[in-house]
Amino acid sequence: MGHKIAVYGASGTTGRFVVAELAKRGFEPLPFGRAQATPDSPAALDRALTGASAVINTAGPFAITALPLISAAERAGIPYVDVAAEIEANADTFARGATIPVVPAMAFFGGLADLLVTAAMAGWTTADSAHIAYGLSGWQPTAGTLTAGAVSRERRAGHRVRFRDGSLQYHDDTPPTLEWEFPSGPRQVIGEFSMADIVTVPSHLEIPSVTSYMTTTAAQGLHEAAERQEPETFEVDVRVRRGTEERRMTAVGRDIYAVSAPLAVEAVERLLTGRFKVNGVASAGAMFDAADFLDSVSGVIPARRCP
Repeated sequence: MGHKIAVYGASGTTGRFVVAELAKRGFEPLPFGRAQATPDSPAALDRALTGASAVINTAGPFAITALPLISAAERAGIPYVDVAAEIEANADTFARGATIPVVPAMAFFGGLADLLVTAAMAGWTTADSAHIAYGLSGWQPTAGTLTAGAVSRERRAGHRVRFRDGSLQYHDDTPPTLEWEFPSGPRQVIGEFSMADIVTVPSHLEIPSVTSYMTTTAAQGLHEAAERQEPETFEVDVRVRRGTEERRMTAVGRDIYAVSAPLAVEAVERLLTGRFKVNGVASAGAMFDAADFLDSVSGVIPARRCP
């Protein structure tokens, strides 16, 4: 394809996966990081984006990097994609708006579930609720994940957050523990384990309640972080409800950091080939044809509609 794609945070775990995926698809990666351009240096960011056709931001905390890099992408007139899982950082991006195509949270958390919910909604204009259960076999977070999480917790003063009655709510309620029936079988999950989905999904779908769930084993791994070794397996099980009707879609795979790369790079490829819907900030499901996008990445993230 020949396009040069700037990758901010290219030396990190997700950044390395993104660089490899770009090269695999025939793009020319332009890797850079804070050593070349800090978020508080517009001139340095501008230099780093020189010659680039698009930029993928993999460098958290996105509360610090996203908005400055979006501004630089606007000055360069190129699309911007990031892999932010930070709830507040994604909300900031939607609130800011943009004059270029911008896709935040184009990753395992945020983007994938948004695509699944959007595809499940086909033909429905509204729904009563969306439930997104993450069936992770475990979770060994990277240093970047832990740092970004700490920034988010600080921003919300240690409170928990959920999306209910059409808005983000900060609270101190104890999250419920329950059993979720995944396609592979039942697993114990923590309810209201909110991820970026509570920003991406309601950004474009009329669903007043969006709830995420996480397997207890994965949540425990997040609190007992250690050196990352064996990649986790996952099931992302989405259920959308309207009245007495329920629609369900599930995606399966391995390594939540690795699968963020084909999601982000597929987004860039579609932005550069005109296969997108919004010139501004939009989540994956609003920016692209959700069902077609899922088909395109089915080799690494098989997704199917469940009865």
